[in-house]
Parts: sequence; structure tokens; C-alpha cells
Amino acid sequence: MYYKFSGFTQKLVGTWASDAYSPQGLKPVVSTEAPPIIFATPTKLTSDSAYDYAGKNKVPELQKFFQKSDGVPIHLKRGLPDQMLYRTTMALTVGGTIYCLIALYMASQPKNK
Repeated sequence: MYYKFSGFTQKLVGTWASDAYSPQGLKPVVSTEAPPIIFATPTKLTSDSAYDYAGKNKVPELQKFFQKSDGVPIHLKRGLPDQMLYRTTMALTVGGTIYCLIALYMASQPKNK
């Protein structure tokens, strides 16, 4: 007797040999033809240039600004907003570490009844 897995009962059930050798979800190959092309028409660009920028390219200016060697770390170059973001991140990191250590200490202590 042949068996296959039933998705309905989640058990092995008796079946015919043809069903046992064709598992669920696997079907024999029917055709080897390529599917039709969905976008057969060529696309056309709307303008001559590939990129239309909304404004002036600021990358060279920013490169000069960030590559200036003035002794300030790269993550603090823009002044007060970067300092506030850095200090907030450090405070949350230190606070989270302390909270985790306190939680581990409390979890390691036995409960008194």
C-alpha cells in the first residue's frame, strides 16, 4: 500500500501509487514554452537628459566641508544638532545598559515568600 501526507488531517493516509509519487504542490512539467513578454513595446524617455535635478548639486561643497581637518570628529561637524543627537544616543545607550544590568540582578535573586 502507498502512503502520502494529508494536509487536512496532518497524518499519513493510504493512497494510490500515482498520488504517492506526485507529492502535493509538485506537478509534472506541462509545457516548455516561454511565457509571452508583458512589456513588448519599448519605453521612451520624457526628456533628453537622464536626470532632472530640482536644485544645485551640493556634493562637492559638502565634501570640502567634511574633509576639512579641524580636529572635530566627522559625526560632530555640523555643530549643535549633531552634538544633541550624539549625546542623546550616548545617554540612551548608558541608560539601557544600566537598566539591563539591574534587570539581570533582580532576575538572579531568589524570591522570598
